[in-house]
Amino acid sequence: MIHSEKTVLRDLPDLWILRHGETEWNRAGRLQGQLDSPLTETGVAQARAQGAILRELDLPKGVQMTVSPLERALRTAEIANAALGLPLVQDPALMEINLGQWQGQTPLELAKTHPDLDMHGDPHLWKFGAPGGETLSEMTERVRGVLSRITAPTVIVTHGVTSRLLRALALGRMPETLSSVPGGQGIVHVLSKGEASVLFPGA
Repeated sequence: MIHSEKTVLRDLPDLWILRHGETEWNRAGRLQGQLDSPLTETGVAQARAQGAILRELDLPKGVQMTVSPLERALRTAEIANAALGLPLVQDPALMEINLGQWQGQTPLELAKTHPDLDMHGDPHLWKFGAPGGETLSEMTERVRGVLSRITAPTVIVTHGVTSRLLRALALGRMPETLSSVPGGQGIVHVLSKGEASVLFPGA
């Protein structure tokens, strides 16, 4: 199944963007940021499903896989790439948002220690207020750097907030609209020839 959104892309090569598979902290509802936790069995299965999607695409020659160096993204990339054999390059600019003092906590724990924190509006923008963490402008600068360095069709393996921000910027949208692009694990987001689409397993 493919859901497409007609829009005007920046002048970019084709991109296939993957979020890492489910982790133990994802399952527990714990904020990871730039900390890490292992993939669950579901997460491993999601990475395999992403690999299967990519194999069906008959990717062009010369494609490389650019990956966040955080372990959950690396593990997802290794699994998804097992039958593809793409060159794998790490890019620290693809790491997840730095959540500073909030990393490793749950929203419930944050609500107790920060009673004035509004987590009920936009599901992501509040995360840019973490003490010692990244601001939206800081993260936007590093993600724009990722896009500026892409010169050939690329598979990208990254994280939830990073993926959304990367795709929002690639679509020419304001950084504040990152929550308007779809998320999801075990799927592949495609940016190609002015069209954004989402590929699901078994389609």
